[in-house]
Amino acid sequence: VIALAIGGASWPTVARIVRAEVRTLRRSDFVLAARSQGFSNTRIIFGEILPNALPPVIVTASVMVASAILIESSLSFLGMGDPNVMSWGAMIGAGRDSLRTAWYLTAIPGAAIVLAVLALNLLGDGLTEALNPRQRHRP
Repeated sequence: VIALAIGGASWPTVARIVRAEVRTLRRSDFVLAARSQGFSNTRIIFGEILPNALPPVIVTASVMVASAILIESSLSFLGMGDPNVMSWGAMIGAGRDSLRTAWYLTAIPGAAIVLAVLALNLLGDGLTEALNPRQRHRP
């Protein structure tokens, strides 16, 4: 339920990015060439525009997954998560009573969150460089 709530709250970002990309790409030369060849609107949308609009969506998705991990962990830490499912935030919350004697009970899940979010952000940066040719030759 929490994953659906996080996904439901974050879909407008993806919708805005797709809309902006489609509005930009619909005036491109390759769309004009496809129209001049007699392609249908459906074929232009699914064959030309959407494949070219996917790279920014893929990059944004990697950052959004990292954000979703942080949101879910924080909700579980506060006790608002599913009590039947163990998560990193719940592990940190359960281990905070024994911080003085067993600090590793909170440090290990915390390090896992940091590593997962860092890896997803680095993946997003790498995908940005790989999929966006306009930013390849920046100093």
